[in-house]
Amino acid sequence: MVLGLYAGLLLIGVPLPVLTARLAEVHAPLLVFGFVGTLVSLERAVALRARWAYAAPLLLVAGAFVTLTPAPLVVGPALVLLGMLVHAAQYLAIWRRQPMTATSIQALGATAGAAAALVWCSGVSVASLVTLLAAFLVLTIAGERLELARIAITGIAPERMLFALSLALTLAALLAITSPAVAVPAAGVLLILMVAWLLRYDVARVTVCHEGLPRYVAVCLLTGYGWLIVAGAAWLLGGSRTEGALYDAATHAVFLGFVITMIMAHAPIILPAVLQLTIPYHPVMYLPVALLHAGLLVRVVGGDAWGIVPALPIGGALSAVAIVLFAITVVTLTVRARRTTGEVAHVAA
Repeated sequence: MVLGLYAGLLLIGVPLPVLTARLAEVHAPLLVFGFVGTLVSLERAVALRARWAYAAPLLLVAGAFVTLTPAPLVVGPALVLLGMLVHAAQYLAIWRRQPMTATSIQALGATAGAAAALVWCSGVSVASLVTLLAAFLVLTIAGERLELARIAITGIAPERMLFALSLALTLAALLAITSPAVAVPAAGVLLILMVAWLLRYDVARVTVCHEGLPRYVAVCLLTGYGWLIVAGAAWLLGGSRTEGALYDAATHAVFLGFVITMIMAHAPIILPAVLQLTIPYHPVMYLPVALLHAGLLVRVVGGDAWGIVPALPIGGALSAVAIVLFAITVVTLTVRARRTTGEVAHVAA
């Protein structure tokens, strides 16, 4: 995570020492595969309780780090590809235990991620892989939200609709490699339709009226969906661009505005199950979330829309600080909870 953020700051012109020659060019893979992909595959491995499943996060981490070494550039992507294939196999194992539409959608996301890694191995620029990388994470999260939305869904039609949208997004992302002028705008329309589905059926519409952790999660989710609409609109307008304002806005609306916000939303729920640690909710969690979106607004509105040059590094730096601040907040709350538990146990003894 830290290396990916550092690389991003280098790309937007923040004056930092260059650690390795390849760092800036692998900014996206470091964050998508090395950070988020590792988190997702680790969570699946813990759920499966199978030793082979842990090969996915290990290979993804190894591949991300190898891309920064003097080893041939194909070695890192090849390790990432192996990790993504094991990750796809995780969903096959989950499907065998309990066949669900949500698992199918997440498997489509893993397929898109594996395809991105395969194309990356062939030497295609990372900028051309953005649609596939986005499909990987968007479908992973959409599948998770469907699992929770099922309690409020009546009938099979809504699930089939989301699966159809997910399949279409996967196909559009694959076609974006060879026919981006048509496929990328189509993917933008599909993103907007998926957000419409999520806003209609996601339980966040109800839990945002609650208190504490349920409201915090819902606020993050609804804000993230807003950024996904921004990304879809930018893809629809920008088409096959791999640089410029619309490309920058779409890319960071997806990966920062949507994906990172989803991680912030689910961290108090998923991380305790993975790490066997208590992460209590505290209103201070809103601070890094607000800072993340403030940085994005500065970047997208000030830098991309209005062309204010300093807005790009300022917005990027704010978003990077927000992510690090969230990590520090989670660690601090966890340590405080353990100390409190230890003190209570000592008094009881």
